[in-house]
Amino acid sequence: MRPLLGVVACTRVFEGEVIHRVIDRYLRAALHWTGADLVVIPALGNAAQARSLAQRLDGLLLTGSTSNVAPRRYGATHGHGPYDDARDETALDLAAAMRDEGRPVFGICRGFQELNVLFGGTLVHLDAAGAALHHAPPHATIDGMFAHEHTVTPEPGGQMAALWGADAFSVNSVHFEAIGHLGANLAIEARAPDGLIEAIRATDGKAPTLAVQWHPEWDADTNPRSRWFFTELARAIGAEPAGA
Repeated sequence: MRPLLGVVACTRVFEGEVIHRVIDRYLRAALHWTGADLVVIPALGNAAQARSLAQRLDGLLLTGSTSNVAPRRYGATHGHGPYDDARDETALDLAAAMRDEGRPVFGICRGFQELNVLFGGTLVHLDAAGAALHHAPPHATIDGMFAHEHTVTPEPGGQMAALWGADAFSVNSVHFEAIGHLGANLAIEARAPDGLIEAIRATDGKAPTLAVQWHPEWDADTNPRSRWFFTELARAIGAEPAGA
């Protein structure tokens, strides 16, 4: 059987009812480029039974979202919503359980931020100058938002630098929250021109753990650097990546 990859859902109120959702492009990119079977994990908090799920999954993908991690999760008193407490609780508990089982956890955008929080790090909200670099202007179309780019530079000594060299390359950028204090046992893999951390990898040896602040799911079909994220995920969970 193919490996089983869990993808954590978010919650949203629709027509007076709570729904659990994952944006389609995350699922399609992961399905195609990892060669794994997928299961969507509802954001049910403690009811999701993280320890039991972690024993059945071969890997976990924490996706981006329209919500932000609640500031109380990283010891702050103020932040910028919207928030999704059910997503926070489910993602953080399940990611911790997966890592305790030695199973891979990968993150994109919000997932990148969640993993930093899981490792004891903090988040910050970008000021106007920072937001201009890291997010498209207000009222941009979805296509325009995800076409907004800046460069990132691989961190010397990191695995990205070993693979691609020291030259900067372009990524898309769609975020207002960012890493403030880096969590323990995390290595920086890439930075933006303003110094913000854009990619991280765990160094504690418990489980393969990689996350990026940008959105590789958006253009994995055409961008080898984006496709690399899913190839790494496939290898980590023992799947056969597309094109292999």
